[in-house]
Amino acid sequence: MTFMDLEDPRYAYMFGFLQADGHLSAGTRQRGRLSVELSYRDIDILRAFQELCPYNSTITERTRATNFSESHRSAIWNVYSLEARNRLVELGLPYGKKSTGITPPRVPFSRSDYLRGVIDADGAVGFTAQGLPFVSLATTSTAIATYLCRYTKLTLGIHKLTSRNARDRAYNIMYMREAGVAVADHLYHPGGLALERKRSAAAEVSAWVRPAHMGASRPTRRWTLTEDRVLLDAPTIAEAAEKLGRSEQSCNLRRWRLRKKAQDQAD
Repeated sequence: MTFMDLEDPRYAYMFGFLQADGHLSAGTRQRGRLSVELSYRDIDILRAFQELCPYNSTITERTRATNFSESHRSAIWNVYSLEARNRLVELGLPYGKKSTGITPPRVPFSRSDYLRGVIDADGAVGFTAQGLPFVSLATTSTAIATYLCRYTKLTLGIHKLTSRNARDRAYNIMYMREAGVAVADHLYHPGGLALERKRSAAAEVSAWVRPAHMGASRPTRRWTLTEDRVLLDAPTIAEAAEKLGRSEQSCNLRRWRLRKKAQDQAD
């Protein structure tokens, strides 16, 4: 077993999780460590990581006050090996603050397992207050957001556009209803490493069937490059809507997204 062979589904998952929720810190004389701190309820995944890691590591616990609890209990996995840290850096896990700059691996890797690791660390799986199933990811990495959208389009035929939100400049990618069911069923396959609570949630999401009272889902009319040009060239939203045979609301939203995307790329 080669440490962090990303064609191994277990290491692909582990690396995705570490990119999203791990932290590499460096000290003097090549000292440093990899650390992952999770709620104590998720300690089993840290134990799985410890078993997969051929280097000495420790799992410790602590209880502290947070914004959400006066006695939050957490578990921390620490790895100090320089060789292990060098391997992670080589694959794309930088030292220090990393959330904006991380990218999918540039070596062959097990894609669905990698993305499950990213979503387990920085995403959510479950149901909305209205009982609608979803899988979501929040990330500040343009490369990760783009890769997830491209992957689900090529693998599952789900077209998803995303842009940074204005509040915290993060990407919030949400797959709902049948799309959420498809993503959960695809990523959370039997036998793969996962947080048990998210595996259980994914099983419930995968079993969702659209209620009869909700009506059948309507196919989405996709925007084409030609339509985008007509929309951007039109002097008014009303004129664009008339030319394209779309509602003014749809045209307004699409133009806002196009301009937002152009602004993000310029930034």
